[in-house]
Amino acid sequence: MAAKQPQTRLLEIYDSLYRRYGALNWWPADSPFEVCVGAILTQNTNWNNVEKAIANMKREGLLSIEAVSAASHDVLAEQIRPSGFFNVKSVRLKGFVEWLLQRHGTLEAMFAASWETLRGELIAVRGIGPETCDSILLYAGEKPSFVVDAYTRRLFSRLGLVDEKDDYHHVRSLFMNHLPHEVPLFNEYHALIVEQCKRHCRKRPSCDGCPLRDACSHATLTPGAP
Repeated sequence: MAAKQPQTRLLEIYDSLYRRYGALNWWPADSPFEVCVGAILTQNTNWNNVEKAIANMKREGLLSIEAVSAASHDVLAEQIRPSGFFNVKSVRLKGFVEWLLQRHGTLEAMFAASWETLRGELIAVRGIGPETCDSILLYAGEKPSFVVDAYTRRLFSRLGLVDEKDDYHHVRSLFMNHLPHEVPLFNEYHALIVEQCKRHCRKRPSCDGCPLRDACSHATLTPGAP
């Protein structure tokens, strides 16, 4: 039997995950700028910590481009302390905002640019790596740029579609080259990947009841898997 084409496999995986978990409605935020802030703060921490930091910023009136620009490094760092690496992240937030103001003026103007060009610009901003960049583009700007994270690499290496040592750009190209460039699809797919990895495709897999078990060679190698 001929091997399935990558697009077919990717869409079948998506359908299986969607049937199991339904619409997850990412990214939880009240504004596009809040998404940008969350994308930067979530580096090297979990989302619960980010929510605490964002709540602090909201309480202190710091969750706007103008407020972040005007705030001192120390004041901003103290409010985002729950997110960890708060001094570094304060510098990154202020650096992103200053770049935004100088280069585009407003968030609306920034997202009005070609997203392919914008992606190259964003990745060049200090502290904005490819995952953070693609999160900003997809979830704040509603641009069709697929987000890859450690969960994506783990899941799809176990499904045999990438190698666990492949870099970010190689893994991302699997989705960008073989899926229709549709924002709702990219948005939901990434959220479903995260949910799948939290429930089943953990570092130590929990294969019982996994919706992808029949397609995953890793499951057959897991000691004690039923």
